[in-house]
Amino acid sequence: MAEAHAAPNAELLEWPKKDKRRFLHVVYRVGDLDRTIKFYTECFGMKLLRKRDIPEEKYSNAFLGFGSEETNFVVELTYNYGVSSYDIGTGFGHFAIATPDVYKLVEDIRAKGGVVTREPGPVKGGQSVIAFVKDPDGYVFELIQRGPTPEPLCQVMLRVGDLDRSIKFYEQALGMRVVKKVDRPEYKYTLAMLGYAEEHETTVLELTYNYGVTEYTKGNAYAQIAIGTDDVYKSAEVVNLVTQELGGKITRQPGPIPGLNTKITSFLDPDGWKTVLVDNEDFLKELHKE
Repeated sequence: MAEAHAAPNAELLEWPKKDKRRFLHVVYRVGDLDRTIKFYTECFGMKLLRKRDIPEEKYSNAFLGFGSEETNFVVELTYNYGVSSYDIGTGFGHFAIATPDVYKLVEDIRAKGGVVTREPGPVKGGQSVIAFVKDPDGYVFELIQRGPTPEPLCQVMLRVGDLDRSIKFYEQALGMRVVKKVDRPEYKYTLAMLGYAEEHETTVLELTYNYGVTEYTKGNAYAQIAIGTDDVYKSAEVVNLVTQELGGKITRQPGPIPGLNTKITSFLDPDGWKTVLVDNEDFLKELHKE
């Protein structure tokens, strides 16, 4: 009986690898939507893709990125009426933007009043040229020098308490693969990049484990990542199976959002980071409706 039970589970766990998945957007909260839009468009060179106001629910949001939402990963900024600041917490790390010339981008950002927290230059012991800047709400952006890429918005970095557990979770629940793993004992951390293609081709989730630190505060600023799927119901079944072994939980059962009809499901990973899976077809319909 146990073997019969194991066979469908094994088949189910193969599904995320066959599914058509990509990073759609990352959602977080800001204290002044127009101020952030101005900063991202002028300093980072992002485009405002769409903006909507939902007065009955007392919030507005804006989508910005380096290309169309049909093909690119973008940011979804949320402004809640009357809330001017948020706690970013200790668990959120940074976003990253790839650019052909980090030095020039930093100059532009500084000229427009941006805060540079690490001057551009090579990584210690490595070849990459990077810099770090802060946006008006205090979110950190790593700027990475890289040749032309289809996906300039290339990383979301989150801190986790058990890297092996997290890797297993994202591999099994979301069908991601490890594209790079680096241990830096001299700085007491290990990181893993996970995604659906190579690091220079697409967006990756960068998970960092700091030696001996198993818990972080989440704050109320960073919200979630949205990922496309061809079947939210089957995807939720997989997540349900994986959370039983590794932790985490489904926070929204699969189904259409009232009024919008886009099918989604959402869940927390073992560290409490949230992911929303969105039906690919419904997502495109929603974009074309607006």
